[in-house]
Amino acid sequence: MPLDFREIKQRAIAFSREWSDAAKENAESQTFWNEFFAVFGKSRKAVATFEESVQSLGGTAHRIDLFWPGRLIGESKSRGQDLKKAHAQAVGYIADLINNGREDEVPRYILVTDFAHIAVHDLDPDNPNDLFDFTADATVQFPLRDLHQHIRRFGFIAGYDTQTLDPEDPANIVAAERLANVHDRLEDSGYAGHDLQRFMVRVLFCLFAEDTGIFEPDAFKQFIQNHTKPDGSDLGPQLARLFQTLNNPRDRRQAHLPADLAELPYVNGRLFEEQLAFADFSAAMRESLLVAAGFRWDTISPAVFGSLFQSIMEPKARRQIGAHYTSERDILKLIRSLFLDRLTDRLNRCAAPRDYNAFLDHLRSLRFLDPACGCGNFLVIAFRELRRLEMDALNQLAQRESGGTLGLGQSQIPVSHFYGIEIEEWPALIAEVAMWLMDHQLNNEQFAKFGTATPTVPLQQSPGIRCANALTTDWNDVLPADECSYVMGNPPFIGKKEQTKAQKSELQDAWHPLTKGVSNLDYVSAWYAKAADYFDPGDTPEPLENPRRAAFVSTNSITQGEQVGIMWPELFRRRIEIEFGHRTFPWTSEARGKAHVHVVVVGFGYGQRSGTKRIYDYDKKGESLGVVEVSNVSPYLADGPNLTVAMRSKPISRAPRMRYGSMMIDKDRKHSDDYGLILNDESRQNIINECPEAEPYIRVLYGGEEYINSDRRHCLWLVDAPVALLRGCDEIRRRVEGVRVFREGSSRTRTQELARTPHLFGEIRQPSERYLLVPKVSSENRDYIPIGFVDPSIVASGSALIVPEADLYTFGILSSAMHMAWVNPVCGRMKSDYQYSARLVYNNFPWPYAECEDCGITAKQREAVERAGRAVLDAREPHLSGGATLADLYDPLAMPADLAKAHVGLDRAVDRCYRPQPFPDERRRFEFLFARYERLTASLMAGATKKKRGRRRSG
Repeated sequence: MPLDFREIKQRAIAFSREWSDAAKENAESQTFWNEFFAVFGKSRKAVATFEESVQSLGGTAHRIDLFWPGRLIGESKSRGQDLKKAHAQAVGYIADLINNGREDEVPRYILVTDFAHIAVHDLDPDNPNDLFDFTADATVQFPLRDLHQHIRRFGFIAGYDTQTLDPEDPANIVAAERLANVHDRLEDSGYAGHDLQRFMVRVLFCLFAEDTGIFEPDAFKQFIQNHTKPDGSDLGPQLARLFQTLNNPRDRRQAHLPADLAELPYVNGRLFEEQLAFADFSAAMRESLLVAAGFRWDTISPAVFGSLFQSIMEPKARRQIGAHYTSERDILKLIRSLFLDRLTDRLNRCAAPRDYNAFLDHLRSLRFLDPACGCGNFLVIAFRELRRLEMDALNQLAQRESGGTLGLGQSQIPVSHFYGIEIEEWPALIAEVAMWLMDHQLNNEQFAKFGTATPTVPLQQSPGIRCANALTTDWNDVLPADECSYVMGNPPFIGKKEQTKAQKSELQDAWHPLTKGVSNLDYVSAWYAKAADYFDPGDTPEPLENPRRAAFVSTNSITQGEQVGIMWPELFRRRIEIEFGHRTFPWTSEARGKAHVHVVVVGFGYGQRSGTKRIYDYDKKGESLGVVEVSNVSPYLADGPNLTVAMRSKPISRAPRMRYGSMMIDKDRKHSDDYGLILNDESRQNIINECPEAEPYIRVLYGGEEYINSDRRHCLWLVDAPVALLRGCDEIRRRVEGVRVFREGSSRTRTQELARTPHLFGEIRQPSERYLLVPKVSSENRDYIPIGFVDPSIVASGSALIVPEADLYTFGILSSAMHMAWVNPVCGRMKSDYQYSARLVYNNFPWPYAECEDCGITAKQREAVERAGRAVLDAREPHLSGGATLADLYDPLAMPADLAKAHVGLDRAVDRCYRPQPFPDERRRFEFLFARYERLTASLMAGATKKKRGRRRSG
């Protein structure tokens, strides 16, 4: 497996520093390339050669600085030389390779550098066979010091396969906004609810129909212009007349209809069947509809319907049902991984007519279910991609059989092969219409290519969209499991705190008989449980031809923190296996009121399957997609076993106990620096001015955020405060009284009891000796969580974790790369930041103590960690004294060299406590720790079983 990108980033920063002053090509080139490859964990000698010879047409021998056949040409120039010339030189080498009959060695990438800058050229990955088209390559140039910001562009060196996703067409957003404007004007006028929803779907169909050939060009727009008054007074009734006409076959229409109405096609499909109330229009509203009609809707994918739906929903309603509609770009991530890449590979391997016919039979046998389909975006795009694969296969087959492409027949992949479940009526209708319109667009494509196509209207078949609650519906009633090929979708994103009572109940029912911890799961997890039940063949042997595979977009919480240990063991018990995972990336909608969440995509199936498993990785913007093949995808979306970490009340290893700081319990609050027992600077000074004797009872208060950013808050710490002070200081009395009132008004009995001592923190855990402070929340950008020792005079709040019995050895272990290798996958997240937990992360961390034969450490190794830990603290001190904060020092781009060096020494010392050999990267640390964790838990279980048997015998 390639190096983790986090490890690569650290190496890139060190490399750019090391080479900041290199200048000469001849003196530095080969060393530069060797060390550059090492950044990505690759030995240059294993893949690439220096000074590769290639002959020009004139017979002159040229030498390529660096040559990786089929992958990369590298050219280096002295500092300040023109990189465009170096690129042109490399392009010439590619032409020479082709002229020498070495086409299979032509690289995809050109990399040029003058040691101060790097330019990487991706030679048009969408057209890999067009070897002479170098004008369309994707080029990025940047200073060498910024290498760490561009490492994913070099993922191919590390072993990640890059994929290019189609950019989103901004016209989709414009189209959604124009139609949303029509909706908003109608709704503001009082035309709302079911009638408005049905009306808007009909309008949307007509807009597409006149621009895509279902109607004559501009038929809908001209009808409005020619048959309605400019003031809009008769537009509603006239549109009702239009809709009624579209619902009648031509032979049943009235004889005296205007010609432009009589010539409209019969649509069928029940789209225009229901009689709606008239929509009353004004002149401005009529103009708004004409503006929408003036848009070129034939350029828009029907997948825009999802964006339309979100753009005209109320934000509150959208949050409640968890609807997050998104772009084609992100949807393709799921469907490519689930089935499309595999189908494309199979088509590319076809050679004989029987291969193509078998492929077409397979393609036409597939059935798809989206049990949270919304407006059908996943179904629409999957349908489009399958139809295009069918066209490609038919075309290639015709070329081989008859040398032509005409007469290929009609598509045998109907919309009726696609099924969905949607709880809301309107999006369910949108999904149905979107599939019809996509079918029409694909028929147009097929006709343009081959001269044959199926007529779109009247509509003959419909997708199987069921308006129902997917969590209370038997999916077999929509599509029997033994007929289903793939399940996919984007279930609602609702965290445990945002769920309604009904949703909590649905979650419990979906996971039955599992009950422990279910209330802590995100709503999306219920779809995994339902899919596991749906896939389970029961007593019937599973048909081998049935893939029984699924993939869902999910909140990333289900692959991090405590939820992993709740849901995944139950899924593994039900014989579910993870087949691929897209690690965390931002999932953003393209509609108004954009929804921003961090998600993963998890692909899974029933039963063990042989074959490749994959992990996809992203940067924070969701760009630079890379994929790596692994032996197993763990529930943490890492290469590892199906092992989960559960909450534990005390450390699994012999480590000092960690606990929360003291809890105030003095107010329902968001961050404020002046309430109850909390004081800002002004309030602190006012109290001291009023009652100087109170000063010893005012202490500095540190939460995690204050500690990292050196922001001092203060609190009233009235433990052992004299009664005279509590009674005699008016400001203290006022604040304590506020705490008492708050606690008495609580619904919790325990909080009500605390009203008896309102001058004290609700939960007091303050140590009397120096203690180690660990922030609960810390930025994921940091290589280490900033922790440190704090004087007992400083009060730690509940937003910090403390280790009262910690020593330098404890500090060293927790400040190491080894510990961070555990934190990254096991820790819960707040958005994407670390949310450290004593019960989940700390108590399960396998410390280097002698619980097992191969895990013991010596006194010398322990002393080495202590010395290295002291070196880290010593390196920090002058910077902190000079005004820097821990946030400054642990910014990976700003960490001082002496502190970085001290951490490298600490990492080495801690690594040696686990094994003599160094760990080359974070992944191998993670794998080692999980193997140790597995042994430790097995040992604990064996010990518990032995004790239980002993008690039985003694009984």
